[in-house]
Amino acid sequence: MKKLIKSSVLILAILVATATFAQDNKANNIDNSNIALQGYSPVSYLDLGIAQRGLKQYKSEHKKVVYYFTSAEQKASFDKNPSKYLPQFGGFCAFGIYAGAKFRPDPNKFIVKDGKYFLYLYNLELDAQQLWLAENNHNKLLSVANNNWEKLSKTYN
Repeated sequence: MKKLIKSSVLILAILVATATFAQDNKANNIDNSNIALQGYSPVSYLDLGIAQRGLKQYKSEHKKVVYYFTSAEQKASFDKNPSKYLPQFGGFCAFGIYAGAKFRPDPNKFIVKDGKYFLYLYNLELDAQQLWLAENNHNKLLSVANNNWEKLSKTYN
């Protein structure tokens, strides 16, 4: 009987851990190694206004998500205030969230506005950053996207 209880407790612990990890996966655009932003530095987007791929030797983990940086100084800035540097909508395409779906963005397509940065899908058929800008109403798009994100952050799409 004790063995059965121990086994049940272990299985329950594994299920809870898996559910917690799955929840993190839903709200963050990460790869199989939990790396965010396809390895690009969140500090470069916000502080420098440019997309720069980070380096493995400068990385931090925040809420089970790994972020890379270009230097020890960037890492220190992030570590001091991680929430300041987190991508909007978990790093998913902002226009996609506005439209009600999650899309993986091109890390070189982004906008910095009001101390936040937004990433966008870009491929041969669609430039979501240009669609967002063409609307010429950031606050309206952001309001709809924020409402959609409340639901989308809890789903796989």
